[in-house]
Amino acid sequence: MSKAISFSLALLILLIVAAGAIGQSQIRPAQAAAQSADSIAVSFKEYKLANGLRIILSEDQHAPTYSICVTYNVGSRDEKPGRTGFAHLFEHMMFQGSANVGKGEHFILVLNNGGSANGTTNSDRTNYFQTLPANQLELGLFLEADRMRSLNINQANLDNQRHTVQEERRQGVDNRPYGRTYEAVIGTAYDNFAYKHSTIGSMEDLNAATLKDVAEFFRTYYAPNNAVLSLVGAFKTEQAMALIKKYFENIPSQPPPPVPDVAEPEQQAERRNTIEDAFAQTPRLDIVYKIPPGNTPDSYALQVLGQVLSGGLSSRLYQKFVKDRELALSISAGPDERRGPSLFWVSVMPRPGISLDEIEKLVYEELEQTKTEVVMDWEIEKVRTQVRRQRAQSFYSTRSRANTLGYYAVYYNDPGLINSVQEKIFEVSKDDLQRVANNYLKESNRTVVTTLPKAKAASPTATINR
Repeated sequence: MSKAISFSLALLILLIVAAGAIGQSQIRPAQAAAQSADSIAVSFKEYKLANGLRIILSEDQHAPTYSICVTYNVGSRDEKPGRTGFAHLFEHMMFQGSANVGKGEHFILVLNNGGSANGTTNSDRTNYFQTLPANQLELGLFLEADRMRSLNINQANLDNQRHTVQEERRQGVDNRPYGRTYEAVIGTAYDNFAYKHSTIGSMEDLNAATLKDVAEFFRTYYAPNNAVLSLVGAFKTEQAMALIKKYFENIPSQPPPPVPDVAEPEQQAERRNTIEDAFAQTPRLDIVYKIPPGNTPDSYALQVLGQVLSGGLSSRLYQKFVKDRELALSISAGPDERRGPSLFWVSVMPRPGISLDEIEKLVYEELEQTKTEVVMDWEIEKVRTQVRRQRAQSFYSTRSRANTLGYYAVYYNDPGLINSVQEKIFEVSKDDLQRVANNYLKESNRTVVTTLPKAKAASPTATINR
């Protein structure tokens, strides 16, 4: 299963863009000329059951398929010290069967009916999604309701999935190049435990998880009043609502789970950390700055700034570090989006023999320019063009729309952002870019993590006795 356990700028940008469809009627006059007459708007209707389950339905009859996504308001930020990795572990547990579905049968039923299914976990939410033929609407709803109501929680399932997640950590974190870099960065930058640890968690904490912990976690967070069901595709709203009520309405609600405290104290000075990596072949430099939560004016300005700096081959950082001066193998910049305090991230892989100190100095010089020099018109327009193009590429998928509706509903209590976030990005001005650069990209707000290849131990010299 695909897991959101590390920062990936490309995926974050795709998510930002995929959420950006906007109807022509909502476009301001100054922007209308820059957009096509057939701009996409995602229409949807919202409902809520008596047990608190929030429902978002979006009919689309263009293809005989539909996608269902259930997004739970739980992620690694809800974990307690000593129980890291629990939200991700539980994502695996949700595929181990329920009262009317055997172990592993969820995937079998979906695949045998021509569909696909998966789930992901990150710091702020967990989601599960299926895409199926339109004539299998009842199947998808039945499967999701059955495990929400009656997940099989037993010691055998816990032990099996604990070992699966630990192996996933070995392959994805402990035994791959730069696998520990992400944990080093967030562990150094953040003070609050909520975002200070990674979603995949530690081996020790996974070993410490008990069956009682799992049962309590399920009761607390996997309740209908802590979930959003989004449905997109070829169905009739009346029929879909009748089936949703049939399968979900009698699932009991639970007391609202505690809201985690994600507040961060203001950082007063630069922080630095250096780690060694036995699998890395070349050093890596990661520079991060604390920034506001997503869906704020400053977060949108920082998204645009990240694209100006590293969005494509014509971007500033690529031209300077990779093409012109040939100092780096790769370089990226941009924010990760969280519901709480987030990070603006610059990551550089220098070419062999290039000084990390030189690279770091030049990065700061480039960031300083954004504080004093006005961004060019063509750079702003390029960002907007990228947003339009990637939106068109992303929104053909019912799964993408279902996931995005659930994402915005859980993150910001506003699924309508699917139609307005692009306008928020387009409203960012040149002055906004200079303002956020000056406010956040400063030394006292900076964390620097250097990953160095670990020196290999010298081979022992054989001694010959004569």
